[in-house]
Amino acid sequence: MDHVPGDTSPDPVTPAPGAPGAVGPDVLPDVAPQLRALRRRRGLTLEAAAQRAGLSPAHLSRLETGNRQPSLPMLLALARIYGTTVSELLGEAPPERDPVVRAGRSEPVEADGWIYRQAGGAGRALQCLRVHVPYATRADIVRVHPGEEWIHVLEGRVRLALGEAVHVLDPGDSAHFDSLTPHRIGAATPGGAELLFVHTLMQSPVAELCLGDGTPHRR
Repeated sequence: MDHVPGDTSPDPVTPAPGAPGAVGPDVLPDVAPQLRALRRRRGLTLEAAAQRAGLSPAHLSRLETGNRQPSLPMLLALARIYGTTVSELLGEAPPERDPVVRAGRSEPVEADGWIYRQAGGAGRALQCLRVHVPYATRADIVRVHPGEEWIHVLEGRVRLALGEAVHVLDPGDSAHFDSLTPHRIGAATPGGAELLFVHTLMQSPVAELCLGDGTPHRR
């Protein structure tokens, strides 16, 4: 359960130096100001960021001031929330980005029948994917989160519910919408559908993408 402002639950236990999952103390001088700067850059209050990360505001405050040592899972969670990487949190210089994404180098990942491949570079402000969408069911989850989404249908037909409206998109059709509008995406054909999917990653955690609700795994 997420901690909320005023929560009196104990802070999560941080691994001792040298324990599995612990980040060495030599990174503390860099990670603390990075955590604070990235949170402010995303326009998040201490309470809002802590709630999304499953931490208490007091615990996050101690991480930002260097008074508490972060574990690797904490850094991963905060990196997702801030739309960045653990390397950036640790102040490491990013490698030169290759602007070309080769078709054969994208390993498919599956979650709840959704199969997706990276179609853009990592660490960018946009998340670009090629997605296989499973057949829509009544159990499909309605999503609401900050950001924008753009989809373009390559094969099959896609059913897109936006608020009270339902649209059926054929191959070649596209849709561009505000993600704060309640939405649901599913294939309108039993064999599924293929689409290109672009999302403003920097404005929303990766976990809130409309790509199934289970644990992603490599195929």
